[in-house]
Amino acid sequence: MDSLQHSVVHRLPQSYRRQHVLTGCSELQQVPDHAGDDLIGLCLLSHQGEQAWSVMQLIQEALAEIQLNCSVVEWEGEPCLFVAREDEFTTTCRLKNFGVSIAEAFSQPSA
Repeated sequence: MDSLQHSVVHRLPQSYRRQHVLTGCSELQQVPDHAGDDLIGLCLLSHQGEQAWSVMQLIQEALAEIQLNCSVVEWEGEPCLFVAREDEFTTTCRLKNFGVSIAEAFSQPSA
């Protein structure tokens, strides 16, 4: 888990929901914020390509150790981790314990 120490994740601004399709697989769909059973997504800013997939798998394993359900799926060409909205704080706390940085969005003050 030492390889997580220099990782940076960013929370995607949208909310998502699993949408089951006829093939038995599930896909993700964007939904309005706070839709109830929605998911939040985290993507890596610090890694690209195959290395990003490896890091996301390590993150998923770290969350599985505390029995937190999550999925790593491809979203817009990149691996993203999706967790239930109610598990967001637990997820970020666990990641920070492993040295993962959480990039926060900020707004500029009005002049």
